[in-house]
Amino acid sequence: MVQNYKELDVWKKAVSLITDLYRSTARFPDSERYGLTSQIRRAATSIAANIAEGWGRGSTGEYIQFLTIARGSAMELETHLIVACNLGFVKSDEVNGVTRQVENIAKMLNRLISVLKSRRGERTA
Repeated sequence: MVQNYKELDVWKKAVSLITDLYRSTARFPDSERYGLTSQIRRAATSIAANIAEGWGRGSTGEYIQFLTIARGSAMELETHLIVACNLGFVKSDEVNGVTRQVENIAKMLNRLISVLKSRRGERTA
């Protein structure tokens, strides 16, 4: 049984993604420091941070809510990455690799949300 959010594979993958994206966005133009660079970093950080915050809230309902927010941040991140690629700030093969990571994290979040809902007897539509 998991004793701490830091033991969750989904949290570990999200932290690894943050690290990779900080390195990638460091190569973006200086003019994007407060634009896409900031948005990509904030969205990526939000995934892991919401997993951690939800864990610490103390109720399954709140945990599910924060995991759902983390999933939304993953979709936001994907969108920012597509725009960055369209603008030529990052190569499409790099975006494709990161997108696969984001999709994997989103699937893991979906599974975790489903498990938590099923324990509470909720439908998982």
